[in-house]
Amino acid sequence: MLADLASGVGGACEIGRAATNVSEATREPELVRAVGTLGLAASIVNVTIGGGIFRLPALVAASLQAAAPLSFLVCAAAMGLIVACFAEAGRRVDLTGGPYAYVEVAFGSFAGYFAGVMVWLLGTLAVAAVSTIFADSVGALVPILDGGIGRAAFLVVIFGLLSAINIRGVRQGTRLNEVATAAKLLPLLLLIVVGAFAVRPSNLVWTEPVSAGAVARASILLIFAFSGVESALVPSGEIKDVRRTVPRAILFAMVVITAFYLAIQTVAQGVLGVGLAAERTPLAAAASQIFGPWGGTMLLLGAAVSMFGYVSGMTLAVPRALFAFGRDGFLPRAMARVHPAYRTPHVAIATQSAIVCALAITSGFERLAIFANLATLILYAACCLAAWELARRDPLVAGSPRRRWRAAVVPFAACGAILWLLTSITWEEWRVAGFVLVAASLLFILTGRARRRARAMA
Repeated sequence: MLADLASGVGGACEIGRAATNVSEATREPELVRAVGTLGLAASIVNVTIGGGIFRLPALVAASLQAAAPLSFLVCAAAMGLIVACFAEAGRRVDLTGGPYAYVEVAFGSFAGYFAGVMVWLLGTLAVAAVSTIFADSVGALVPILDGGIGRAAFLVVIFGLLSAINIRGVRQGTRLNEVATAAKLLPLLLLIVVGAFAVRPSNLVWTEPVSAGAVARASILLIFAFSGVESALVPSGEIKDVRRTVPRAILFAMVVITAFYLAIQTVAQGVLGVGLAAERTPLAAAASQIFGPWGGTMLLLGAAVSMFGYVSGMTLAVPRALFAFGRDGFLPRAMARVHPAYRTPHVAIATQSAIVCALAITSGFERLAIFANLATLILYAACCLAAWELARRDPLVAGSPRRRWRAAVVPFAACGAILWLLTSITWEEWRVAGFVLVAASLLFILTGRARRRARAMA
């Protein structure tokens, strides 16, 4: 059993390759490398700016009032450290699986497997959570789709449509992401630009001191709004010129995301004041005050478009985690099949869509979101450590004490920020996470023989 847990890296490299130049890891020639900087950046923005931003301004204001933008800055700083680690790891590993592949190459198949479980869990839970809000928002606009059979039918049609688009090719899925990103950002841009003239400066003045505990709690809420980079990087095997594309796309996307969030929070707070915390649809309420009743309808439609874009982006990205599991023997080999005509992982896409659709129909938003955040933070910590290990193996870094020190600063600072955020997770949530990890360990052990046989036949 222990020998199996310590065996070589499944499908990517072997643990025993000391001082390996990981940028030369095994590639996947059968997948089409069609995603460039703009496409990847659009996917990151699309996946990250999802349904959460249409609700979170009120939740953060309830904790911090006018000081709410502070929590966005704190969370953005923590995420900046984390995505810097993603960028460093992405420069050295270009296998499909993204963070799963980063951790696997750095620490071996057992650690990589758990990272893959976290990638899949957070992507599945997050998209299911947002899909519940998406269905409810559409139901509010189209009453026949509100609740019961109508809601379930709507979700089935949406996931069927998105699966068909993404099975036809990664180019089609990427184009859909770019169009959806532009469509959902336009109402928010209009709110920001016009709303800036309606802001009352008195609503932005801090009237009470802010505690570190309150900032930490608000920042934990914002993890759901900032997460998404890890899922957009899963199709690394389909990204052109990974060493240059990944860092550029991440930097561009994070600047856009942070600026958007700060502007939206400032406008909502400046227009609604203390009333912001009590709003269930804060951006629609702010738009109603700025533009009149039609503004609220516009933002509700924008929310629906935003969540559609989020779901479409995740339908492109997350199934590649199942593809990687099938490729490496953790799931049946059929999961790694590539469509003979479209060259896409069609079995993984169809399977993932069915699972998410079932969760969205049967589960509620809050519970799904809580466990998605926990999986996110665990994955982020593993990726930060992987970035440090991959840099340490790089001959250019290994030969320079100064570069080794610089390579360690950001990953360990990021891990410190993650530990601080994890103080808000409850013991009940940790117990559920522990159960999932034990179940995942058993699956790893039970598939050991099949994976060894698959490697021997390769």
